[in-house]
Amino acid sequence: MAPFFSIPSILTTVKFFLLFSFLVGMVSAHLSSTFYATSCPNSLSTIKSAVDSAVSSEPRMGASLLRLHFHDCFVNASHLNSLPLYFSSALSTNICLHGCDASVLLDEERQAPPNKNSIRGFEVIDTIKSQLEDLCPGVVSCADILAVAARDSVVALDGLGWTVELGRRDSATASGDAASSNLPSPFSSLSELINNFSNKDSSFTTSLQSNCPSTGGDSNLAPLDVTSSESFDNEYFNNLISKKGLLHSDQQLFNGGSTDSLVNTYSTNSESFLTDFANAMVKMGELSPLTGTSGQIRTNCNKAN
Repeated sequence: MAPFFSIPSILTTVKFFLLFSFLVGMVSAHLSSTFYATSCPNSLSTIKSAVDSAVSSEPRMGASLLRLHFHDCFVNASHLNSLPLYFSSALSTNICLHGCDASVLLDEERQAPPNKNSIRGFEVIDTIKSQLEDLCPGVVSCADILAVAARDSVVALDGLGWTVELGRRDSATASGDAASSNLPSPFSSLSELINNFSNKDSSFTTSLQSNCPSTGGDSNLAPLDVTSSESFDNEYFNNLISKKGLLHSDQQLFNGGSTDSLVNTYSTNSESFLTDFANAMVKMGELSPLTGTSGQIRTNCNKAN
């Protein structure tokens, strides 16, 4: 389901999407799927064309762009209510006043420990922004580019699309501390931390050890989905049932806890997973964005105006 990645995992997006149904009171008004219909009518087709080209050249880029949107929205989402225990441990409940605001593209967040040498795809976003500035200067926000690029990346990898609500504005600031504190860790667990690597398939473990030695090999890549690394599908959940979750936090989703039933459902019902994922991405994209006259429309996504 996800191409090759290094820690921390792109699949945190997948691991936590199924928890969005617990979020209460976080959907922002003032977003519309037709926000740019008059002001920049070719904006969506421009983004899609650039994403399709990037993913065609490197399938891994699709998941990288999806992950950028995830890391953007989850740093400063305000007042996360009614989260289950296993999710609230990853996020504090009262953070800042905005969420999906393209702050991840600014240097302070980009260089934060969870992001540094990990998130990627900035050059694709820069290309899209440059093209849109030529078409309609000062109109399309970087935050909306991230949201649309995430959707188009999933579609490019054979996943199900969704309607992206638009009208987000960009923040003028970023928070490296918030990124360090609030992004889910690849070592997160559902309850008590339990080391279940010893329960994994021995041949799987051996193959990982040869690629990921105890010392060195920090730049090596390993497929988080050993079955279908270049398609967006439900094979990730079958891997968990087979005890082939690459990261500790992956396998925690199927380890005798409250999410076992969801893993079982998604492993056998691809349509259910794809539909739920699309619905959750819509919710994530609406985590307290800046709208109206708040924030700005950056001319360059990598720095405030």
